Amino acid sequence: MTERFPDGTPIDPWFYQTDIPGPDSLGRQYVLTENGIQPDESVHTAEIQAMIDRAAENGGGVLVVPAGVFRTGALFFRPGVHLYVAEGGVLLGSDDISDYPVIDTRIEGESCRYFAALINADHCDGFAMLGPGTIDGNGLRSWKAFWLRRSWNPACTNKDEQRPRLVHISNSNNVLVAGLTMQNSHFWTNHLYRCRYVKYIGCRILSSFEPVKAPSTDAIDIDVCQDVLIRACTMSVNDDAVVIKGGKGPWADTLPENGGSERILVEDCLFDRSHGCLTVGSEAVYCRNLLMRRVEAKNASNLLWLKLRPDTPQHYTYITVEEAKGTVRDFLHIHKWTQFYDLKGRTDLPPSRAEHVTMRRCEIVCDTKFNAPEQLEHCSFSDFAFEDNHVIAKAEGNTVWLQQS
Repeated sequence: MTERFPDGTPIDPWFYQTDIPGPDSLGRQYVLTENGIQPDESVHTAEIQAMIDRAAENGGGVLVVPAGVFRTGALFFRPGVHLYVAEGGVLLGSDDISDYPVIDTRIEGESCRYFAALINADHCDGFAMLGPGTIDGNGLRSWKAFWLRRSWNPACTNKDEQRPRLVHISNSNNVLVAGLTMQNSHFWTNHLYRCRYVKYIGCRILSSFEPVKAPSTDAIDIDVCQDVLIRACTMSVNDDAVVIKGGKGPWADTLPENGGSERILVEDCLFDRSHGCLTVGSEAVYCRNLLMRRVEAKNASNLLWLKLRPDTPQHYTYITVEEAKGTVRDFLHIHKWTQFYDLKGRTDLPPSRAEHVTMRRCEIVCDTKFNAPEQLEHCSFSDFAFEDNHVIAKAEGNTVWLQQS
């Protein structure tokens, strides 16, 4: 039987190809310890970058992190060069922001100057990042600084306490990330921008809740990407888990750097603590064909969260959540999102709409079934369907908005 995305589009066979290659299939191996880099207290950014560059000059290969803890700042992978972290291997990020250069990049729905990530891969088609080892952002220092700043200035934002992401992959197709533990990011953990055909398989993506919360450590941010598979991953982060992004601002839908995310399949995943299992927004202008199925939630805030900005035109369509089970705070949360609200001189509210949203065959225990405002003056809703769900809720919540469906 042919499986389909919510709008009826067949799911491409690519989504079912989940074999994971070993390091021997990735080309010549460049092992850190065989190139003079030892698991010591030094930050080896320049030496590791030189290995990546040399591998690229020699036709490609794979950077191998063996057992041990190896410290580094921002690394920039080149086409044809991959990363493998072996059992017992840890690539540990520097906690000094000066080890992350300021570059032209993408952050919070805008293209701008900001700090590089720990792992950067731009225009690297076929990039693979694999292994049973760990990439650790070492973010404790910046988390503490963020909350200290916020105690002094409650309006402190992410950009006020500058800190790097863990992984940023951009303008790249046919990407595979598998088996890794990625943890303790300073900021977003994985950020995909303008990529197509990306797979995350069997990864553990983690960040701290105590004794210090790790602010805005989203597990996977999907920003203007198509054909993304997230399969059999465990996510426990102090923000949203799988997040759809694509731009923000009153004319965001007209800017060439923004765009839609389509054909996203999330399946067989475990969501431990997180703000939202599947979150659309707060910086998303268009998304279509999001399918999340056979997932389990433990202590997550929202199973499905639609964030709708009053200063940004948004169109969320053909979203399906099916066969989810577990415990959440809200089964469905629809939120008027006003963080960094700025109409930039526009005199009307850009219109937004959410349509063709289906939640079916879910077994969920929650506090509130429908957490939604009575109305959103800039939004319209249509074709919401709730089928064969078994939801045990302390409160039904606000269903007035359903009258617009």
